[in-house]
Amino acid sequence: MIETLKNAFRNKDIRKKILLTLLFLFIFRLGCYIPIPGLTRSTFAAAVEGNDFFQLMSGITGNALANGTLFALGIGPYINASIIVQLLTVGIPALERLSKQGEEGRKKITNITRIVTIVLAIIQSVGIIVLFGNSKDAIRTDLFFDSVVFAGIYMTIVYTAGSCLVMWIGERITEYGIGNGISMIIFIGILSTAGTTIIEKFKNISADVGGTLLELGLFVLITILLFFCIVFVDLAERKIPVQYAKQVRGTKMYGGQSSVIPMKITGSGVMPLIFAFAIISFPSMIISLFWPDSSAATGVQIWFSGNSPEWYGQVIYTVTLCLLIFAFSFFYAQIQFNPEDVSKSIQQNGGFIQGIRPGKPTAQYLSKINKRITLFGAIFLTLVAFIPSIAFSWASYDLVGVFSTTGILIVVSVALEFDKQLQSQIMMKNYKGFLK
Repeated sequence: MIETLKNAFRNKDIRKKILLTLLFLFIFRLGCYIPIPGLTRSTFAAAVEGNDFFQLMSGITGNALANGTLFALGIGPYINASIIVQLLTVGIPALERLSKQGEEGRKKITNITRIVTIVLAIIQSVGIIVLFGNSKDAIRTDLFFDSVVFAGIYMTIVYTAGSCLVMWIGERITEYGIGNGISMIIFIGILSTAGTTIIEKFKNISADVGGTLLELGLFVLITILLFFCIVFVDLAERKIPVQYAKQVRGTKMYGGQSSVIPMKITGSGVMPLIFAFAIISFPSMIISLFWPDSSAATGVQIWFSGNSPEWYGQVIYTVTLCLLIFAFSFFYAQIQFNPEDVSKSIQQNGGFIQGIRPGKPTAQYLSKINKRITLFGAIFLTLVAFIPSIAFSWASYDLVGVFSTTGILIVVSVALEFDKQLQSQIMMKNYKGFLK
């Protein structure tokens, strides 16, 4: 990674892209500290602290949600809109046709995604305002003619505009920077949250210097081990060899080559975890929004919560989360990898897998391999969902929230993708120089 960065800065064009990426990320972080008039920050943070889903979103935005700033929603609405449009593309024939129309179709799908982003940002803004409306002194109505309605409309407009601005920053990073701007924004948000937590730990170092340094050293060691294991699994893949037969067309001979179909263990990435945490947090989020002081809210906290005071509540929560991770892992794997399409493509190009007949047997073979790999990937994601918090608690309970379960996977995957993009751009520039 360090050598790749050195080579990248030696090239003028790539260096310019890196500096533009850093500039856009700086603008994003600046927006995460611009306060919104009319909110009491301490009450805002306390309301977020009591909701698991909002804690996850706040960690992704670099604590912008907990601080009630301009970019409180972050890139969350755009991510949700992209997921929804991607799922609808599989089920709606019109969207499926657009996805196969090349650049023009992709532009139309991008515009649809932007519209869905605005709608989701409005819905999420209203939900947050209702949540804080249930907290005393959360909204200063004296700034809005003593009207809760005016205050809600104002904050909805501001939060929606902030989300659209974050979406614009991400697209500009993709267009003018290194690329993959949405992932870079999530990456910098998670690192900012981790940095803030570690700085708070350093502020208390005067109380017990030796103990604090020991906890930080143990935390760094555990983090390195976890990152090593995640990178090791993330880079692992099953390569299925494919042989292409020789074909004579006129006076030329085609084919006769061998290739592979790479199938990664973590092919679905972090999406099953995000889906699982979103679904499992949905009931408590709805109840806390509309019935915060009811017996149902107390029952959910006791019977179905990761922070339940009763052991059976934590067991039910853990088992449900594991089942959701497995279900979404297989669901997302089926969306990403279609064995029948791959088999048809291999057969049309005169290829075959040794020992497997072309056509339906090849599709069945690929489906079996995909299910086995997805099973190991689901087990890995389930372990990642629980092991980091347990491991970090060995170092210090104050450092448990430095990296969330999804945060570690996102940081690793984005860092590896960033390194691959730099290497590909360096290689492209070298080829251009060679051709000239």
